[in-house]
Amino acid sequence: MYSHDVQLRVRYGETDQMGYLYYGRYAEYFEVGRVETIRSLGLSYKTLEEEYGIWLPVVSMEMRFVRPAYYDDVLTVHTEIRKLPDAYITFHSELFNDNRKLVNAGTVRLCFFAAREKKVVLAPQLLINQLNPYFNP
Repeated sequence: MYSHDVQLRVRYGETDQMGYLYYGRYAEYFEVGRVETIRSLGLSYKTLEEEYGIWLPVVSMEMRFVRPAYYDDVLTVHTEIRKLPDAYITFHSELFNDNRKLVNAGTVRLCFFAAREKKVVLAPQLLINQLNPYFNP
């Protein structure tokens, strides 16, 4: 398993009239977690797109809301990759508040999509190589 944490502060413009983090923003926070997890492995979405011609479209997302997050809260987005990717990769995300209380959790599944060929392909070997030490010590 591979995991990575990133912190985000809930901004005023991301809240609803009650001062809660707007429910639609959680998907964006999950995205920040995914992007930074890939970056922590020495890759970037930009590299995957420009050098490998691979896009990562979301094919499914599931989340559950446990407690609200509020304006100015600092949230930790904990993201895990629990199995080596094949043609698909699943990110497990949990958002915690400053008290380490779970705010939100969910999964996002993406596929590796060859832009030119317009088809699902296997994960790039570079990504597999970066993840292998965490799954096959």
